[in-house]
Amino acid sequence: MTFDIITIFPNIFDSYFKESIIRRAQERKIVKINIRNLRDYTKDKHKTVDDKPYGGGPGMILKVEPIFKAVKNVRIVGDVGDVKKTSLTKTILLSAKGKKFDQKMAYRFSKLDRIILICGRYEGVDERVAQHIADEEISIGDYILTGGELPAMIVVDAISRLMPGVIKEDSLREETFSFKNKREKLEIKIEKEYPQYTRPEVFRGWRTPKTLLSGNHKKIEEWKKKHRG
Repeated sequence: MTFDIITIFPNIFDSYFKESIIRRAQERKIVKINIRNLRDYTKDKHKTVDDKPYGGGPGMILKVEPIFKAVKNVRIVGDVGDVKKTSLTKTILLSAKGKKFDQKMAYRFSKLDRIILICGRYEGVDERVAQHIADEEISIGDYILTGGELPAMIVVDAISRLMPGVIKEDSLREETFSFKNKREKLEIKIEKEYPQYTRPEVFRGWRTPKTLLSGNHKKIEEWKKKHRG
């Protein structure tokens, strides 16, 4: 199993992946982990990976261009230069609005040969990444983190320990989940994000919605409300 993690903070992973079970899995060549700095796939001297969102809003959005280049660099490239999606390689966008990661999903992913993990940061990731580049969009829970690096570590850990030879089979068989403690009932409402876009307006024919470019604040707010979650 090969993991390729696309991030703007590559040094975050050093300590965790050099310890314990994950370290041994790499030493045994059961698992290979490549950390890829998103800034290496930019073309300007400032190595810009983010920009302001179309339609206004707080924070900055990770751009689609460098992410496309990073994924294309990892994946098998088709004849027309598009990112070719193969059954044994998946590109995963780590996002608060994605499908919740669980043990069943970990088992499914453990059957793959390669997983590319895209770590979000700042206010979010250009929606065209989820629409056209990622195979799946996943979240690790109903809470907000500052970026996708911690979720990436969790996903790598959960999948790696399922690979043959990483952990003894009898240990895996005895692992169970228990959700019997219902003494506390806490309802938390987390409002999902609306899709966000940043420059360029058009990338590889993938267009930003016209409403976000209109300058009509009322229509923009209506669009955001309609597409939230």
